[in-house]
Parts: sequence; structure tokens; C-alpha cells
Amino acid sequence: MLVRLHSQATTTPKIRAAIQASDEPAWALAERHGTTEQTVWKWRKRDSVHDRSHTPHRLQTTLTPAQEAVAVELRKTLLVSLDDLLAVVREFLNPNVSRSGLDRCLRRHGVGSLRDLKAKDEKPKHSGFKAYDPGYIHIDVKYLPRMANETSRGYLFVAIDRATRRVFIAIYRNKTAANARRFLRDLERACPIRIRTILTDNGKEFTDRLFGLRKRAATGEHEFDTLCSALGIEHRLTPPRSPQTNGMVERFNGRIEEVLQSHHFRSGEELETTLRRYVWLYNHQLPQSALRSKTPLQAMKDWHKIKPELFKKQPYYLTGCDR
Repeated sequence: MLVRLHSQATTTPKIRAAIQASDEPAWALAERHGTTEQTVWKWRKRDSVHDRSHTPHRLQTTLTPAQEAVAVELRKTLLVSLDDLLAVVREFLNPNVSRSGLDRCLRRHGVGSLRDLKAKDEKPKHSGFKAYDPGYIHIDVKYLPRMANETSRGYLFVAIDRATRRVFIAIYRNKTAANARRFLRDLERACPIRIRTILTDNGKEFTDRLFGLRKRAATGEHEFDTLCSALGIEHRLTPPRSPQTNGMVERFNGRIEEVLQSHHFRSGEELETTLRRYVWLYNHQLPQSALRSKTPLQAMKDWHKIKPELFKKQPYYLTGCDR
């Protein structure tokens, strides 16, 4: 039978049994078996010849059970990171708690993994977007932070094709109808797909549908509308105060926000270079679950093989709206 001994054990179960059965003095047994008198006395007091568990019977923690319960509940409710929770616990519960001690506490109560907790949260189910062939484009504008070398903030115009998830971007200093028209013109020239439909919100750069707080029908005379008509593109508008209708481009804007939060930019040029680099990676290197683990470029090439009539030219490894 395989016997597992402690790594620092100086006796075996057989020697321990002999010590327990002998009436000889401790010094004589220690000398015979090559151990100390303390070891002899220890095994004489025990009924077993096997090593005991070395797990501490009392946890070394500075948090009381009540404080642990509060920390665990905060973790479940707020879904905050370990460092954020540590700051809260030190401020309001126990200023002496250590980061490792709090981490052990969370693991002990089964809330150590923040990712698992978020996965257990019930999220509202979103209805999928209606399937369209390439050529249905979502367009939106995102505010950009003002850099130290700039006098005003920038505006990121974003376009994404519903079928292929291919993204096009451009950055302008103003959110005007003229720049919206310019973006559409650049998009139409750079995009290998024949654009059939464009969906935008009701911003003044895209439509004259809203007049103050009143809703009215679009006149069709807006700069953006006139260019759409000239290019043979149908311009659709989302219902007022319904950003979820244009949710596809909103989700991509969320990715852009993560890039902005995780980087420090020293200039507007550095910001624009980073965003264009990210869009290139998104289009060419990042597989999308909605595309069955294909990149937007791969999806576009597949569509080109199936329906080449939807394209003006063959898709290549090109950036968004770079000119």
C-alpha cells in the first residue's frame, strides 16, 4: 500500500507504532530511531500513526463574519472588481483588511470570479436584426474627447454594414450636415458594396425631420437627403428617442468607448491613428460571432462569391474611409 508521508517527516508509521508500544525512556528511543525526544513524546500521545492535516483550524482573517457577509453581498450586487471592493471595504468596514485576505474571503464564499457572476446575471434578450443582403448601412456619430493640443472636441462618424459588419469611420471637427454629406460621399467611394439603404437617427446633421420638440415629415431637401437621392440610396430614420433601433452601430461605438477608456492619448493625431488601427483590426482580424467566427472581410468576400452583383468592385484588404 502506498503511504504518503509529510515532506519533513523523520519517522515512518512502523517506527511510530514501535514508539507507542515501547516502555523505554524517550531518550533511548530517540537515539535508536535517529530522532528527537520531542518527536517520541508527540507520537506516544497519539492514537494514530498517520500524519494529521496541516490545514489551519482557524482562518487568519481580519474580517468578522458579519463584515464578510456584507462584502460578499456587495460583490454580488454591484459586480465590482476586487480592487474597487477593497477600497469600499477599507473605507466603510475594516481599514486593516488586505487584498489577499479579501480575495480569499470571496473565493471561500464562491464569488471569487467576477466573470462567472456576470454570466449568471439574467440579461434581457434582444431581438435579432432582420437579415439583409450587403448594402444596408447603419450610420451614427460619436463624441470624442478633446485632446490637449486641440481647441475643440472631435466627432467620429461611423458606418457599419448590417450583413458583413464591415466598418467605415471618419473624424471631423464639426457635426454638421456638410460633414455628414462629406462622410456619405467618402463612404460611397470607398465601399466596394453598392449601398442601397442607410439608417440614421434624427440628428440635424442627417435630417430636418425634427423641428424643436415637434415631429414632422422629412422634406427631402436636407443636404444628406439630396445626396442619398442622387446616389440612389434610400434614407431611413429611426423613431425619435429609440437608439436601440440603430443598435448595431451603437454596439460598435461601445467598443470604441472601451478603446478610449483604456488608452492615454497625447494628441488628436495619436487618437485618430489608434482608432483607424482598431477599425483595421476589427475588419480584418477579429472574428465575429454573428458572422459564424468570420471576420467582416471574410464575410464580404463570401458574399462577393455568392452575389457579385451587389458589389461595385472586389473587396480587398483596405482600410475604412482612407483616401
